[in-house]
Amino acid sequence: MHSYRTRPDVSVLNDYLEIPGLGFLAVNAFVIHATQPVVIDTGLGLPDRDFLASLAEVIDPADIRWIWLTHPDRDHTGGLFALLDAAPRARVVTTFAGVGIMSAEHPLPMNRVYLLNPGQSLDAGDRRLTGFRPPLFDNPATVGVLDTSTGACFSSDCFGAPLPTAGLVTAEDATAVTPSELRAAQLLWATVDSPWVQTVDSAKYAASFGQLRTFGPSAILSTHLPPVTSDSATLFATLLDAPHADPFIGPDQAALEAMLRAFQPA
Repeated sequence: MHSYRTRPDVSVLNDYLEIPGLGFLAVNAFVIHATQPVVIDTGLGLPDRDFLASLAEVIDPADIRWIWLTHPDRDHTGGLFALLDAAPRARVVTTFAGVGIMSAEHPLPMNRVYLLNPGQSLDAGDRRLTGFRPPLFDNPATVGVLDTSTGACFSSDCFGAPLPTAGLVTAEDATAVTPSELRAAQLLWATVDSPWVQTVDSAKYAASFGQLRTFGPSAILSTHLPPVTSDSATLFATLLDAPHADPFIGPDQAALEAMLRAFQPA
């Protein structure tokens, strides 16, 4: 995991996974250096990852006041409970559904929870952070973050893309990816992560971009893509085509056995 500032008040904690057949997928968490500092998601929970140590390189964990879970999937919650121990004043921003999903494995302490729904806002001292439902999501508890003071949009899984090399997913700006490569990768991710998009009413789906268009983000910070700091119109146009993209069909058992045979020594 490596960290960098994508803007003066936002640190990126960048990790990634290699996914056979798809490529490399960024797994980003973020720190908003507000008066009341906010951590957005807490990375992977794999045994060889230490989210708390990486976080401590950019901020003292004891200073954290808010931990915003965009949703309770395992690639967003890896360091959560270690961080709760290290940040005694911090509360977890999530939804009623998020608390329920977490309770099936590791319940959240309810005195540390702050429930917030899309459309509601959190006061972080020097700014208000507003929750929104991203156009694409893979978990019903998903709530992204709009920083109304800077224009930054933390979009959770939405706008993500598996990329062909580790160098690209660790890049500090999405301009490292060619436009055609990025478009193809984002449409692939849309069909992998949100396959329901190919069953929805296209007009209603297009309308779900309305809040983002009105907001006009200055940066799109996705969990699964390097930061986008240029015009977001191209990203919107790409995802509007997701209902018409080729559906993703994963490997079946025969394909898995063929891959395993290829890994066997001669």
